[in-house]
Amino acid sequence: MNWKTSLPRIACPERSRGADERGLKHPEITEGLIGIFFDVYNELGHGFLESVYEQAFSISLGERGIFFERQVAVPVWFHGRQIGDFRADIVVEKKVIVELKTGRAIDPAWEKQLLNYLRATEIEVGLLFNFGTEPQFRRFVFDNEGKQIRVSPR
Repeated sequence: MNWKTSLPRIACPERSRGADERGLKHPEITEGLIGIFFDVYNELGHGFLESVYEQAFSISLGERGIFFERQVAVPVWFHGRQIGDFRADIVVEKKVIVELKTGRAIDPAWEKQLLNYLRATEIEVGLLFNFGTEPQFRRFVFDNEGKQIRVSPR
């Protein structure tokens, strides 16, 4: 199976500003990240903790000279007040959120989690990678035009 020609499309349609001729945002970054995912999966297989895959993924990003940040705090706002934050596993080039999981199959709760991360940031593209018994990934887009204001104007 050629992963470049079988990218699943989940969430909002990607035909929007900043998309390539295929309608994908940041394809050069996301295709590289999907390749890294399969490289890590092929070498390590399944059965490790998420933290192990995060470390391996980070090493691969560094080896390729790709700018990334780990465990990025994403604030949560309510009525104009920051009430907490949650952590995105990896943010690449300040353009793509990468969420790493280890489960039997992709859980809808993980998809919602990543969509919440996208909703709470200016980042529009997210990748969910599952290092389960079979490698799985999903691509999500949440255009900034469709996001609500995160800080109440009150």
